[in-house]
Amino acid sequence: MKIAIYSRVIDYEQQSAIQQLFDELAKQQIEPVIYGPFLEKARTSFSLPSNISAFTDSNDLNPSIDFIISLGGDGTLLDTVSLVRDKNIPVLGINFGRLGFLASIGKEELKTAVAALVHRTFLVDKRSLVHLDSNIPLFGKVPYALNEFAIHKTDTSPMIKVHTYLNGEFLNTYWSDGLIVSTPTGSTGYSLSCGGPIVSPDSSSFVITPVAPHNLNVRPIVVPDNNIISFEIEGRADQFICALDSRKEIVGMNVQLAVRREAFTISLVRLNENNFLQTLRNKLSWGLDTRN
Repeated sequence: MKIAIYSRVIDYEQQSAIQQLFDELAKQQIEPVIYGPFLEKARTSFSLPSNISAFTDSNDLNPSIDFIISLGGDGTLLDTVSLVRDKNIPVLGINFGRLGFLASIGKEELKTAVAALVHRTFLVDKRSLVHLDSNIPLFGKVPYALNEFAIHKTDTSPMIKVHTYLNGEFLNTYWSDGLIVSTPTGSTGYSLSCGGPIVSPDSSSFVITPVAPHNLNVRPIVVPDNNIISFEIEGRADQFICALDSRKEIVGMNVQLAVRREAFTISLVRLNENNFLQTLRNKLSWGLDTRN
C-alpha cells in the first residue's frame, strides 16, 4: 500500500504526533510518499522510513497511490484537494488545530485512522465541487473549489454591483462588497460567516450569499447545482478579486465569469464514528444548553 502525505509546516507541538504517524506507517508496512517541501523539513526533525519517496505536484500522484493524508487544518485539506484533482484518490484529513469541518479526525486518532485504511473499515463521502468558466485563463489547471467561488471588491474600492443570472435568466443585482457561491461543503465556511445557511453535504445545491449587501432585504438563496450561474460586474474600480477557496486572482471588470458543478467529485475519508452532524454539534456547541 502507498499513502501520500501532504502538509505545509511543522510546529514543535505537532512533532510527536507526526513521528507517531511515520512509525505506524512503518509498522503496517505502508510506503509513504511525502510532499517534497514538507519532506525537506521532515528529514531534520523525524526518523523516517527507508522506503520513503517524494512527490512535487499532481502529476506525481499516479494510480499506485491508495490514499492521501492531509496533516493540518481545513486550509491544508483544501490545498490537498487542488493536488488530487480528478484522480479520485481518497483524502483523509488529520486536524492539528481546532476542530475542523473537513479535517475532522483528531491527532489522537492517528493509529485508529491508519488501521482503518489498512483494514478498509472507513466510509467515503463524495463531495461536489464548483467549477469556474471564464473568457480568459484563470487559476491554471485547477479552476475548481471544494468550498466556494467568491467575487469581492479590492481592499480600497467602494462596493461593486454583481449582476447575477441563473441559466441566462436574471436573478438579482447585488450591491455589496462581494458575492459567494458555495457548495454544500462550503456552506459551513465563508458563506456561513456572511449569514448563509448550513446545507447538508449531499444536498446537490449551491448557496448564493452576498457579502455585506447594501440592501437589507437581500438574503442568501439556495439553488439546485444543475444551474449555470453567470455574472457581470460593475464598479468604480477597474478590478476586483476572484477567488476559489483560498486561491485568488485580480481580474478586470470586463471579464466574463460563470460557475457550474464540476464534472468530478472529491472523496473524503471518515471514520465510522465521525459524521457531519456530530462535527456540526461539536463545532457549533449545539446541545450544550442546560435545558436539554
